[in-house]
Amino acid sequence: MVYNNNQNIDGSSENMDRQANEVVEESAPKLDTSAADQTQDETHQIQDEPAHQIQDEPAHQIQDEPAHQIQDEPAHQIQDEPAHQIQDEPTHESTQVMAESELSEEIDEDMDIGFQFENTSNIEVPKLLIDQVLGQEHAVEVVRKAASQRRHIMMIGTPGTGKSLLAKAMAELLPKEELKDILVYPNLEDLNNPKIREVPAGKGREIVMAHKMEARKKAQARNMLMMLFVVGIIIYSYFVAQLLWGIIAGIMILMLTRQFLPKEEMMIPKLAVSNYDKEHAPYVDATGAHAGALLGDVRHDPFQSGGLETPAHDRVEAGDIHKAHKGVLFIDEINTLRLESQQSLLTALQEKEYPITGQSERSSGALVKTEPVPCDFIMVSAGNLDAVQKMHPALRSRIKGYGYEVYMRDSMADSPENRKKLVRFVAQEVVRDGHIPHFDEGAVEEVIREARRRAGRKGHLTLKLRDLGGLVRVAGDIAHSEGAPITTAEHVLSAKRIARSIEQQLADSYLEQRKEYESFLRKGSAVGRVNGLAVMGGDSGIVLPIVSEVTPALSGAEGRIIATGKLKAIAKEAVQNVSAVIKNMTGTDISRHDVHIQFVGTYEGVEGDSASVSIATAVISAIERIPVDQTVAMTGSLSVRGDVLPVGGVTYKIEAAAQAGLKKVIIPKANEADVLVEKAYREKIQIIPVSSIAEVMEHSLVGPRKNTIIEKLKNITKLSFDIPEVTPASVQAMNLFGCRN
Repeated sequence: MVYNNNQNIDGSSENMDRQANEVVEESAPKLDTSAADQTQDETHQIQDEPAHQIQDEPAHQIQDEPAHQIQDEPAHQIQDEPAHQIQDEPTHESTQVMAESELSEEIDEDMDIGFQFENTSNIEVPKLLIDQVLGQEHAVEVVRKAASQRRHIMMIGTPGTGKSLLAKAMAELLPKEELKDILVYPNLEDLNNPKIREVPAGKGREIVMAHKMEARKKAQARNMLMMLFVVGIIIYSYFVAQLLWGIIAGIMILMLTRQFLPKEEMMIPKLAVSNYDKEHAPYVDATGAHAGALLGDVRHDPFQSGGLETPAHDRVEAGDIHKAHKGVLFIDEINTLRLESQQSLLTALQEKEYPITGQSERSSGALVKTEPVPCDFIMVSAGNLDAVQKMHPALRSRIKGYGYEVYMRDSMADSPENRKKLVRFVAQEVVRDGHIPHFDEGAVEEVIREARRRAGRKGHLTLKLRDLGGLVRVAGDIAHSEGAPITTAEHVLSAKRIARSIEQQLADSYLEQRKEYESFLRKGSAVGRVNGLAVMGGDSGIVLPIVSEVTPALSGAEGRIIATGKLKAIAKEAVQNVSAVIKNMTGTDISRHDVHIQFVGTYEGVEGDSASVSIATAVISAIERIPVDQTVAMTGSLSVRGDVLPVGGVTYKIEAAAQAGLKKVIIPKANEADVLVEKAYREKIQIIPVSSIAEVMEHSLVGPRKNTIIEKLKNITKLSFDIPEVTPASVQAMNLFGCRN
């Protein structure tokens, strides 16, 4: 298993896209401490519950309660006091904090969809696919323009956001009156150069049938004539008393005529591309197609002489580019195509015709090359951000110069209008599946809550609708197995427990093993030991223990900071930044000491920088010999000035800490608006937002000596700066094109 210490918000979106591809390619899922395609657009203070109320809950109850409710606390509950001050407040103020928490839950329960309905069978589902696309208004507008002007499109974005659906919708918008059939005729002058003919859709089938009828009539007339001739020979041989020789002669004549006389079937044209009885323009998905399937091929003929050979024109097979003539050719992950295929695709785009030849030089088809075959298609290419870098430059230039480039959004604003769109989405999924019952209003509300949670941003709904559609289908399957006529909220809650990703299941197993073998502590205090947090696969949190120790330097020149755990590039840089913070803030001369940092159990490596706060806490604890509270977990990136920077995946990390039995979790203050924890975890753990390393020490260190180091840190970090807000799209663009500052 791979543990990724993900980077801060300024570089996390690209990392998230990169990990989405790696999860598919690697057998072991990746663990990411920042799960990151988030933007800090809003600010919201996390409710800090009194410590005595949290500790009264036994740890084993965390896993026994159903996890289904998403926290969405209003902004008016913002509290400016640090979490440690809440524990020192009088009891009546603690009661007030709990009252506000209960009010928040009531507001969260009362989700306003915007209208009333009995179940999704009352929701009208649009007939056109273009009207079924949710949250991608810009992409829909581009597709409509491209369809009317026959422009190519390249769509880049997170998997599951509707790229293939838009391509199918584009095919529906194209006029079917322009569809053509493509026929391949034999060339009597050069048998290895078949002729190509283009006819209106449906006419190709009629032409081939007419040729077959004519060939059948000619064959019947010829056979009748030969049979009369053979019968005549046999009758004559009978009268001359040579019947046996007459029969032998008749058989020989039949065999010779069948072998050497021209066959009428050889002149029948082949229908290479047929659009007979199609309701709309063709949509061809050529994702992952090899050269022969994409560009066309000529079948190998082992019998090339003796009258047994198959005519060259009859061995011609059209490729996807030809089948998509006057339609849409969709290629996902276009960067996976070989460069030779991309170059041939570029030629087809430019010339709008491409001859078919054998793709293997060892095949007899390599001798055959047809006349240019029409392939006037609209290409819709798709992929993640890495697809842009690995595409053939000339192919991308062709798309960019004669078409559009579209970035697919992965979330939309959480508004009543967009919630109505999700209601329609649920209805669409039920109709499209055809085997599950419709959803009632309560079930749809649970789906919307999950959409808010999966967005990872306050005030947003996810547009990764393929994954959300999986939840809808699992809930419908549960209702169907129970014989229920309608899918209810209970079915959706059950589906959320069942339809967990592989990473979530591994994370649960990982936590159980770590608790069993006590890889991380859940009570007491320890010097140089911190419970960090990480994310596995983008949607599953996990506890990442970090241990530090200070020893005399092995080198007489200068001490070193030694980090183990197969650190990758970003994680190594994060450790270097932490070393600068330590030197600046502790005031301790570490030049004569080696600082050892160990990421416990990270057998496949660590990537990212959101464990910076955990590393700094462990090292400062080891240097100053001040114990760390082991009931506390933490996450956050750290600047060289000691400011705690935002990270991603905070919701999953908080839930992992609660599930592990920890009592408090420290997160960056900039991330407090992104916390949407399940209801089962809300009262199990205290969430403490911080903005500087001094606040981290204040809530994590224990003992009388901690005040000295905290005062020192406060004096150093009092000139902290504000963190600028960025959007995931701009971050990914900067990372992609090397425009970092």
